[in-house]
Amino acid sequence: MTTSTPRETTDRIVAALERVDGLRPATLIVPEHPWVPGDWSGLAVDLDPDTVQIHLIATRLPLTPLLEAAAAEVRAVLAGTAWDTAKLRLVVTDIDGAAF
Repeated sequence: MTTSTPRETTDRIVAALERVDGLRPATLIVPEHPWVPGDWSGLAVDLDPDTVQIHLIATRLPLTPLLEAAAAEVRAVLAGTAWDTAKLRLVVTDIDGAAF
């Protein structure tokens, strides 16, 4: 088992999700507001010993292949960590209007 902090794991999850074209982390701060300093993407990830929950916004459809790709990316990040056996819950909180 690798030792990584929750912050390191969260950062790796966010980076992995960037490889899935059509999904982005759902946060209260949107990337279109550059006047807000910092990267807030990690707020979309909740790490719990039993469940890893990630809030997402879909920018494309259909959802099923996007969520399958995201799950594979996240599972690869979690492999060998304290969250290796945690349930993975991907929650799509919004669908961007451009997806339609």
